[in-house]
Amino acid sequence: MNPELYLADLEAKPAALAGLADALESGDPFAGLPDPARIRRVLLLGMGSSRYAAGVAALRLRAAGIDAAAEYASAPFSYPPSPETLVVAISATGGSRETLDAVARHRGRSSVLAVTERPGSAVTEGADLVVPLRAGEERGGVACRSFQHTLALLLALTGRLTGTARDLPALLRRSAEATADLLDRRGEWLADAAALLDGPAGVYTIAPAERLSSAEQSALMVREGPRRPADACETGDWAHVDVYLTKTLDYRAVLFPGSRYDEQAMEWVRERGSTVLTVGGELPGAAASVRYRHDDDPDVALLTETLVCELVAARWWLGS
Repeated sequence: MNPELYLADLEAKPAALAGLADALESGDPFAGLPDPARIRRVLLLGMGSSRYAAGVAALRLRAAGIDAAAEYASAPFSYPPSPETLVVAISATGGSRETLDAVARHRGRSSVLAVTERPGSAVTEGADLVVPLRAGEERGGVACRSFQHTLALLLALTGRLTGTARDLPALLRRSAEATADLLDRRGEWLADAAALLDGPAGVYTIAPAERLSSAEQSALMVREGPRRPADACETGDWAHVDVYLTKTLDYRAVLFPGSRYDEQAMEWVRERGSTVLTVGGELPGAAASVRYRHDDDPDVALLTETLVCELVAARWWLGS
C-alpha cells in the first residue's frame, strides 16, 4: 500500500468513469443474463467495499419488488442454490477467498454473474457471465475506483432486471464532472475539512439507508489508509446506537444529507456541541459543508461523495 499512488488513483477517477461511460454506450455488459422473468431471486455476494455497494443494489431491487439480498460472502447460511437464483459475485481482485467459497456452492446450480476487475481470475471460473469493472489497476493498493465502478455497474444491473430506463452513461459523465470538481477545488476545502475531523476519538460517518455505502466506504478509507479509528452508521439508526457517543467523546462526524432523519440527528449534535461536516448539502448546526457540482442528484451523490473522505484519508496518510 502506498499513499502517493493512492492519491494518484483518486485523481484518475474522472477519466476512469468517462471510460466506463464510453464502454456502456458501446454495448450492454449484461446482455448475456437470463431473461429477468426467469430470475426468482438475486443474491449479491462480496466482502468489504464490494458488499457495501451490493447493499445499495439489493435495496433498490427490493423496492422494485424483486427478492434480493446482499450478504457477507462468509455467511454460512443463505439462499439455497436453484436455477431461478442469480448470484452476483463481486470481487475486484477476483480472488477473495470468502467470495470464492460462497460461489462454489452455486456454480452449476444457480446462474452466476462475476463482477471483477480481472477477467480470467478465480471468481470467473464457471461463471455464466463475466462483467469487467474497467476501473484500471489501483496501484495504491486500496479499492477506491473499483468501489465507484461497482456501484455504477450494479445500477446498470438493477435497471436491466427491473426494466427501468436511465441514461447511465450520462449519469457517469455527470459523476465524472462532480468528481473532477471536488478534485480541482480541493485547495478550497480539503485542509479545513481535514482539520475539522482531526480529533482524538476518530471519525464517524453517517448516511441514509439508500446510500449507506457512502458512510461505510468513507470509514473504511480512514481505517485502511492512515489507520485511524472510524465507523459508519445509518442516519435514522444513529439516534439509537451512536448518539450516546456525543455525550462523552470529542465526537466528529461526516454526514451525507438526504435522510428524513437528518434533523433528528442534528438536534443532538447542536445540543451536545458535536462537530459535523456535511457533504453535498447544508444542515443547521453543521460546522462546515463541502459542496460539489451536481450534488442535488442523489445518484451522482452515491457515485461521488466518498471522495471527500478518501482525500482526507490521503492527506492524513501522507502526513500533510
